[in-house]
Amino acid sequence: MQDLLCMNNDFPPRAHCLVRWYGLREFVVIAPAANNDAVISESKCNLLLSSISIALGNTGCQVPLFVQIHHKWRRMYVGECQGPGVRTDFEMVHLRKVPGQYTHLSGLLDIFKTKIGCPLTPLPPVSMAIRLTFVLQDWQQYFWPQQPPDIDALVGGEVGGLEFGKLPFGACEDPISELHLATTWPHLAEGIIVDNDVYSDLDPLQAPQWSVRVRKADNPQCLLGDFLTEFFKLCRRKESTDEILGRSAFDEEGKEVADITHALSKLTEPAPVPIPKLSVTNMVHSAKKKIRKHRGVDESPLNNEVLNTILLFLFPDAADKLGDVFENRASTSAGNNPPPENEDYNLFSQFKSAPSDSLTYKLALCLCMINFYHGGVKGVAHLWQEFVLEMRYRWENNYLIPGLANGAPDLRCCLLHQKLQMLNCCIERKKARDEGKRGSMSDRSPGGASGDGAKGGEHSGENPDKEKEFGKSWESWSDSEEEFFECLSDTEDLKGNGQENGKKGAKESVNLKPEGRLHPHGKLMLLHPGEPLYVPITQAANPGCCLEDFVRWYSPRDYIEEEVIDEKGNKVIRGELSARMKIPSNMWVEAWETAKPVPARRQKRLFDDTREAEKVLHYLAVQKPADLARHLLPCIIHAAVLKVKEEEAVEDISSVKKIIKQIISHSSKVLRFPSPEDKKLEEIIAQIMSVEAIIARARSLKAKFGVEKCENEEEKEDLQRFVNSLLEQPEVSVVGAGRGPAGSIIHKLFVNAQRLTESSDEVPAPLEEELRRSGCPEERRQGVQSEFPPPAGREVILRASVPRPAPYSKALPQRMYSVLTREDFRLAGAFSADTTFF
Repeated sequence: MQDLLCMNNDFPPRAHCLVRWYGLREFVVIAPAANNDAVISESKCNLLLSSISIALGNTGCQVPLFVQIHHKWRRMYVGECQGPGVRTDFEMVHLRKVPGQYTHLSGLLDIFKTKIGCPLTPLPPVSMAIRLTFVLQDWQQYFWPQQPPDIDALVGGEVGGLEFGKLPFGACEDPISELHLATTWPHLAEGIIVDNDVYSDLDPLQAPQWSVRVRKADNPQCLLGDFLTEFFKLCRRKESTDEILGRSAFDEEGKEVADITHALSKLTEPAPVPIPKLSVTNMVHSAKKKIRKHRGVDESPLNNEVLNTILLFLFPDAADKLGDVFENRASTSAGNNPPPENEDYNLFSQFKSAPSDSLTYKLALCLCMINFYHGGVKGVAHLWQEFVLEMRYRWENNYLIPGLANGAPDLRCCLLHQKLQMLNCCIERKKARDEGKRGSMSDRSPGGASGDGAKGGEHSGENPDKEKEFGKSWESWSDSEEEFFECLSDTEDLKGNGQENGKKGAKESVNLKPEGRLHPHGKLMLLHPGEPLYVPITQAANPGCCLEDFVRWYSPRDYIEEEVIDEKGNKVIRGELSARMKIPSNMWVEAWETAKPVPARRQKRLFDDTREAEKVLHYLAVQKPADLARHLLPCIIHAAVLKVKEEEAVEDISSVKKIIKQIISHSSKVLRFPSPEDKKLEEIIAQIMSVEAIIARARSLKAKFGVEKCENEEEKEDLQRFVNSLLEQPEVSVVGAGRGPAGSIIHKLFVNAQRLTESSDEVPAPLEEELRRSGCPEERRQGVQSEFPPPAGREVILRASVPRPAPYSKALPQRMYSVLTREDFRLAGAFSADTTFF
């Protein structure tokens, strides 16, 4: 009963339809279980109503009970509520065409009074609440600012405001389709206002309450969302790069392919060309020629201009002709990015992607862009092929790969990034070997200095012979094509090696010549032969040395020297190993006894960079576009999150901040696994798309409400708050109604839209007036308020407290709700009666 009379719950922004129609907060609905079933016959409906009435009487339940009748789309309900000596009937009328007398307030008052049938005269006063809703659909005066990127401008560095190598952002169409303005008169007494078929006092500008809601465009096309979706589709492709680009890409010409039996003889026959020319790089160039021969330049998915722009973006060092600049830049990361301690920068470790200044990250962005703008999967396969060729070229020519951190592969990153880092390690190792070889050559030149200045330090020039020996030690510090060494097998152990007392040095010194010396170790001499002790690059630098010599160089604290008096009474210095070195089965002693005096260059390499590099290059070459997309999807999600964060920072929308945090925590869990489920990845992409749409809506509303143009700081802040509320709440009240800053802007929007509508009509003005006079009542009455279109919806709530059915009954609440739209008319009445004597 209180709910029926209470005005606090009129026109709720989001609620069940029965709440809006009757103002109830608690009720029970009985509806057919199956969607296609409906209570259509009147007798069945009456049977249900009487059953409800009996059930309510028997149980003493005071909650209103409704039955849904007719087809579901009509939302028709009838119901009843019982209390001590009181019964309320809930009735409803639903029509397609509206009878003329019910389009205005006076007609609705007549039907309400008739329905109450109050025996009292004069009738108790009726209170009214009225809401008119106006819809603004025409935003023509505000063209949507976001234009789709111009694909042809991509090579120039910018794409419709999109910087090359960055993800695009924003909606291609206006994400706000309609603005609904509700003008409300929350409490009117009967007789205060006139509203009939000839004249109306209901001027929207005079309404005490204004509230606004916006209708969002369904799934507006957004650039970032499209990029992500299209890239994710790559993950489901099955084709290999060969199948996409054509198997003939790397085939030899003519019949040479057909007969594979001559392949080995070709390798063993003397080659007419010098060996260096058979490098892989030459094979690469011939491969490119063959691609062009089979497909023609025009047929390649990526034209040369686009391809070169992308390759220069990925490998900025390639633009530098000088080798020194090349190497210096290769070792540093390219790009202006946040510092490594920045929280955004470190997202890669949560997403298992790659740092945002790395080559892998940039490659992901380029592939994403090519997939969208330049030939889809074919373009991706083409760029990947070029990328693999570049990796091969760099390995062959000792050029470090730019945009990768130095050192061992970072296990926090995606597998592809680790593979590239591994390749860089191999290039670094190979480069060091080759430089070592060059250094040894330069040592042989007359007046050559000591080895590699960076590694060797200066010699003491006391012993020229020793200097010569040192120079020679570099000769074999390489892995050149003419010379290969493997470690000695167990059967080839040197005689006496590690057999007796660890004094092997003394026995073998005769047979061994010094190799792998760096420089003399100060004034130290070997204990037994009395030769100078040399700091080794490798084993076997000091023939005839013993464990004590090694310890004196490597760990001087473990060699204890003290002055003692010998048999002749002279003071001499005697040394011995420390206590820890004398422990039985000491690891140091064992290692000394078992190690072979073989230079490291003759030992099997612990890290075989050649083999590892070939493994990486093979791994890269066999990746399908789908595998590539799977590897790089974490990088794309990482980039998308950074882009969204960057755009949100401009708008400062608190709800978006929360969603971004959710995306980060969700992605961190999903991307941690090697092959995440497609469904979970789709959820992440959908979340990112929803954030993009919200930010696009914020920008659209800011443009429409002229937030940036507002000069008064206070008003600007109010408008900004208003726009943010529109995004987050279903309905927002306008402070100051039609007279506040937001209200006056909304008024102007409607005025401009009406002018556009009127100017587009080609009806002459006098004739238009005639039509207005003779037209429908709604249009006639709207003549005064032509600044607003006819209302799209009229809602009226009428209330009274009246004794029924007899003059001496209790005064009980009566309520009727009416809603009128262009194609719908509904009356919902709740009429109470005193049942004490009836």
